[in-house]
Amino acid sequence: MKNILVVGAVGQIGSELTLELRKVYGNDNVVATGRKTKPSEKLLNSGHFEYFDVTNRDDLYSVCKKYNIDAIVNMAAILSGVGEQNPMLAWNVNMEGLINTLEVAREMKMKQVMIPSSIAVFGPGTPLDCAPQETVLKPTTMYGITKVSGELMADYYVNKYGLDVRGLRYPGIISHETLPGGGTTDYAVAIYFEAVKNKKYTCFVKEDTRLPMMYMPDCLKATIDLMQADFSKLKHHSDFNVGAMSFSVTEMAESIRKFIPDFEISYEPDFRQAIADSWPDSVDDAAAREEWGWKPAYNLDAMTEDMLKAIQEKHDKGLI
Repeated sequence: MKNILVVGAVGQIGSELTLELRKVYGNDNVVATGRKTKPSEKLLNSGHFEYFDVTNRDDLYSVCKKYNIDAIVNMAAILSGVGEQNPMLAWNVNMEGLINTLEVAREMKMKQVMIPSSIAVFGPGTPLDCAPQETVLKPTTMYGITKVSGELMADYYVNKYGLDVRGLRYPGIISHETLPGGGTTDYAVAIYFEAVKNKKYTCFVKEDTRLPMMYMPDCLKATIDLMQADFSKLKHHSDFNVGAMSFSVTEMAESIRKFIPDFEISYEPDFRQAIADSWPDSVDDAAAREEWGWKPAYNLDAMTEDMLKAIQEKHDKGLI
């Protein structure tokens, strides 16, 4: 790969992934794009940035031609929480953006497309304890429906056109760089910010809710490791389970209290509780470990210590 386009580069994962890709491939070789949200100064000043809407195929094609793009990473998506409030928006953005990405990549004979999936593909019928790589996929959210559809479409382009399409099912991603963006697992980010700012947090899911999670450094590593894996050795393509850790909200609170002893938490579950209950508490990622050597680095306490330190520094500087 020589020139990479990151669609949705202003989001939680996209903003950090773009910067990491620029370290690997060079600032001028990684083009960041967004629809309307202003990027950070770091993102804007470190390389090319373009505003466009991925649902507009002509605009996507024009940007790809302008920068001679040979690989696309499509991070643009309407997440589960927002998606349930506006399901047709989720369908249009997630599916039209996906089809446009695949079609432009096919027509331009690109070297690779990365279209991440999510644990939102799981639902009733999926084993809740360590969801298998191959299992029932009957999601209950529009976001999950688009992600299952995306996995199937990606595999179709691999099999029919020989296009190198890859993806991994992200668990909940935790980061201190960007604020929550409308996902069901956002409580696992907000809890750290509120612990630093107010030493208390009201959680929108129950205390015993347990979901698979991953710290951002591991998320970036997993994404780039898969991008750089030998395609000929991949038996799966667009649907890799990737695990790192799994914990309940109570266990998160206990981890925070190791560093902020007077932290308090209360619970007011909302509509997102049903979404969380439909997802497994952990995943079997043996395929990712065997096919491209996936291995996480962070556990809960290591992540908590790093998160709180980074957020406290931002708070002390008046940035949050």
